[in-house]
Amino acid sequence: MTTDVRLRLQRSLIEVERSLENPLDVGRLAKSASISRFHFQRQFSALSGVSVAEYRRLLLLKQAGHKLAYRSAVSVTDIAFDAGYENVESFSRAFKRVFGQSPSAFRSAPDWDIWHEIYQPLTELKGQFMPDIMLDCESVRIVQFPETQVAALEHRGPQSGLAVAAQRFIAWRRENGLPPTKSATYNLLFDDPKSTPPEDFRFDFCCEFSGPVAANDFGIVRKTIPAGRCAVLEHTGSLDFAEAVIRSLYRDWLPQSREEPRDFPLFVKRLTLFPDVPEHESACEIYLPLR
Repeated sequence: MTTDVRLRLQRSLIEVERSLENPLDVGRLAKSASISRFHFQRQFSALSGVSVAEYRRLLLLKQAGHKLAYRSAVSVTDIAFDAGYENVESFSRAFKRVFGQSPSAFRSAPDWDIWHEIYQPLTELKGQFMPDIMLDCESVRIVQFPETQVAALEHRGPQSGLAVAAQRFIAWRRENGLPPTKSATYNLLFDDPKSTPPEDFRFDFCCEFSGPVAANDFGIVRKTIPAGRCAVLEHTGSLDFAEAVIRSLYRDWLPQSREEPRDFPLFVKRLTLFPDVPEHESACEIYLPLR
């Protein structure tokens, strides 16, 4: 695939995501990809394996599914309208046709295996067209991170299990009155997902929490993010696509800086979270602990 074609599809994928709140406008998408609208839909389907309308529909249902699973205060009716459906009935039919569960059944007990089967190929597709990032080293700051006590849920195993762990972690936060607006959200990134066997992958969900963590059925434990110097940079977009930024941090910035990593894993502070904001607007700070 030529670089030009790759860039065109990349621009159209980004534009679909950024315009989810508006009706599908094939002409505008074709213009963003610098392709005649007469050929845009055929080329999009040929390169991505799905039509542009289906890709957009799956993105809207992804947002709806996250709201159902993680935002219990939002009604199914509001979620249906946000997903572009005129009524709950049509939304329910569309949701069940894709996931095999009604919205209410998914809210009660999501089948994350089917979810992963549907969305992992789309994530991989998008990843193929994301540019290999050369980090602007001037954007990296060195800060003194303060010691931070956290409540943590340790995920160990394939990434496909992250959704289940996240739901359990959110349930504990809700039970303890610790929403993200009140308690900062962190993730500890122990392993490179590309070079770690799925069964050995480690990822912690954390939120700021001082004091002891009471015995619980959620698997939440007390941990400490230690004080120390850190290189920090901001990332906007899904954490699924932060690996390019992280690779550049190690490949480009670290050798230039002559700094040495400290014996503590890379970690992330979440600033805004999907589905509270569109996925492409979610933001975080990535911290590399330094000696």
